[in-house]
Amino acid sequence: MRAALVGYSSSEEEEEEGGRRGGGAQGAPRAGAGRPRLPVPTGLPGEPEPEEAASDDSSRHGGRVRGFPHERGSWATHVYLPYRVPEEFLELLELLVCRARASVPSLAAMAEFHLSLSQCVVLRYHWIEPFVRALRQRLAAFHRFFCVADQVKVYTNENKTRTFIGLEVSAGHFQLLELVSEVDRVLEEFDLPTFYKDPSFHISLAWCVGDMSGRLDGQCLRELQDIVDGFEDSALLLRVQWEEIRCKSGNKYFSFPLR
Repeated sequence: MRAALVGYSSSEEEEEEGGRRGGGAQGAPRAGAGRPRLPVPTGLPGEPEPEEAASDDSSRHGGRVRGFPHERGSWATHVYLPYRVPEEFLELLELLVCRARASVPSLAAMAEFHLSLSQCVVLRYHWIEPFVRALRQRLAAFHRFFCVADQVKVYTNENKTRTFIGLEVSAGHFQLLELVSEVDRVLEEFDLPTFYKDPSFHISLAWCVGDMSGRLDGQCLRELQDIVDGFEDSALLLRVQWEEIRCKSGNKYFSFPLR
């Protein structure tokens, strides 16, 4: 089974996900050709710098490589559903990572968990406020909902510098696609790349540097799925209720509670 591609940048959500995706290989991003571009303000004084490392030295970031060069006034921006994991989920995670490390010892568990609704895109500082305002308007009518994430899958980022183990969503696609559609409309307004055409919605569990998909696919992947299927109350545990959407832009976080 070939690893799916995910388009992650070098930032931490991003130790996790993000490029082309789909069931096996990810689909190409939706085209936005012909869209009218918003006029960009010029000569804005004093654009603040994100409080994040500007260095592209991968040794300072666990071996991760930036998906785009650092540029003053440009903020890496990502829209996602945060997942507050119960204690039992961490027990399952420990079992999965322990087994996977027998094949890839460098594998590290994620510190935080989420499901992406956008790629990681670059947003100019002066567009953060109108971007967030547009998101808030588009997402205001959405209610809380459940999905099931119970299928173990191996992902790589587009340039294959990182590999991820994730839980793919097996139920709840319709609601997720509706959210992505609204987020895409906002991205199009700002002439930014939209999400993938055939997304493989998933929650990343662990990651490592390099393309290790060959070591994790096959027997290892089957054993990881057996661990999930055999875990006590896994059907209930992996039925996730989403309560809010977040947007992270540089070092800023914005919350959009679901009704």
